[in-house]
Amino acid sequence: MDIIDRLKSLNETIWYNPNYMASPNMNDFSINIEEVKKAEARLLRFAPYIEKVFPETKDGIIESPINRIDKMKNKMENIFDTKIYGNLLLKRDDLLPIAGSIKARGGIYEVLKYVEELLLKQELLNINDDYRILTEEKFKNFFSKYTIQVGSTGNLGLSIGIMSAKIGFKVIVHMSSDAKKWKKDLLRSKGVKVVEYEDDYSIAVEEGRYLSNKNPKSYFIDDENSKNLFLGYAVGGMRVKKQLDDMGIIVDKENPLFVYLPCGVGGGPGGVAYGLKLVYGDNVKCFFAEPTHSPAMLLGLATGKHDKISVKDIGLDNKTEADGLAVGRPSLIASEIMDKLLTGSFTIEDKKLYIFLKALYKSEYIFLEPSALAGFLGPIFTSSKYKEENITHLCWGTGGSLVPKEVREKFLMI
Repeated sequence: MDIIDRLKSLNETIWYNPNYMASPNMNDFSINIEEVKKAEARLLRFAPYIEKVFPETKDGIIESPINRIDKMKNKMENIFDTKIYGNLLLKRDDLLPIAGSIKARGGIYEVLKYVEELLLKQELLNINDDYRILTEEKFKNFFSKYTIQVGSTGNLGLSIGIMSAKIGFKVIVHMSSDAKKWKKDLLRSKGVKVVEYEDDYSIAVEEGRYLSNKNPKSYFIDDENSKNLFLGYAVGGMRVKKQLDDMGIIVDKENPLFVYLPCGVGGGPGGVAYGLKLVYGDNVKCFFAEPTHSPAMLLGLATGKHDKISVKDIGLDNKTEADGLAVGRPSLIASEIMDKLLTGSFTIEDKKLYIFLKALYKSEYIFLEPSALAGFLGPIFTSSKYKEENITHLCWGTGGSLVPKEVREKFLMI
């Protein structure tokens, strides 16, 4: 059975990328190393401002911890009657300050880049200034004349909406039918205008882009085509090395790192994977996880059609409980880069998301939203092929800390 038939069947499957390159020139892609370094430097320039307006951040750095989850590993082995070779870690992007998801990385970075470019152009800011001056009323008044818009299934809208509103922009978030009500309510509570669509993610993005282009003082953050979002995520991928070093975890040829990233349109996981590759090269193996009903990136890569094919073209409905992953076609930027850097991709049924959600909560007392659990099937899949105890498995937890208590309780009861 070929990969298209396997996807059509809605059965969980893992696909290993035949185009994977062990040691590509990382500057041969549409993103290069210097751009990632510039993005990191820009985030550091904004750190004093971030610390002032979001004191919950540590030194104004938007970063999350990595946890060992040995109890969860044991529970997964028991539930699925299998052995997971190596140790299991969780990247806690559910705890990222400000927006509580992986989208805080790219979304906030792109907003800040736009802020800096606007102010430098108007000669209202010098890159040697203390960026805490941006809290002054004159800057709030300046930004109130501009609008930021974005299309989102939820978490990107949260990160951009919260950050943009704090700076003083007018903000419009175009949200697809998959977006959860609590995310819309949270945005509105921050003064963000939410436009709802009965269609899926692609239509929300298309309409948002169209409406923004009609306004010369509106800036559209384009999840499908944004290089800036990708760069913000890549910085996060690079930072993993110091964290693992500090934990005493060795990553080299004999001790590989396997990373499992939930994937929607692909910018977030693609950027993180690119950053990981910059610091670890072939010693890191990156896998994307997608719902069986929305395997957009896997389909685009396996067919070589990238964003020119949708899951609906092969008869899938793109309906999933994993709202952040409910995407029909992948980002062209991300898929073209991942064509050579991604080790593989796999699909997961919605019901398994809740099995992992409850298992993680019971074993480690950690709550993640359903889409953030997609990566947990990865170690089970790969352990059937890679049976070495020196592997470190890292599941990327993409969101969950902002989920309201009543919604958490509902998820835990499913």
